[in-house]
Amino acid sequence: MTIAEPEQSFQRRFFRWLLAITYLVAGIAHIRSPGGFLAITPEWVPFPAKVILLTGIAEIAGAVGLMVPPKLIPNIRYAAGIGLALYALCVYPANLNHAINNIAIGGSTASWLYHGPRLALQPVFIWWALISGGVTNWPFRRK
Repeated sequence: MTIAEPEQSFQRRFFRWLLAITYLVAGIAHIRSPGGFLAITPEWVPFPAKVILLTGIAEIAGAVGLMVPPKLIPNIRYAAGIGLALYALCVYPANLNHAINNIAIGGSTASWLYHGPRLALQPVFIWWALISGGVTNWPFRRK
């Protein structure tokens, strides 16, 4: 059961598509160029190469799920929203590992001007997935 209205505003559609495109591109990157993702994966993650491949597939599946019209597959956006929110939560340890251990990707490290906002905005990505999937409307009111 979705909370979002069937007829969404242009802004809601725009931001849903923007999130879907972002995850689609990230998913393709996970599959085509896993090296950087492997570098930031914490040591305690089992079978890191397989996990990176599966995370890429999950991102692509979530992106597609956000783009499929609900009339075609009912509740697909809802499931995609929950899946992408859980995904964003689960990759947080890799983002922390990258920041705390200052792991170089492609021969260079990133500053806290990159890591700080990335870590702080992770809850926003979780919320964005939930609102894009119609799981929540918070803080917006229903029409």
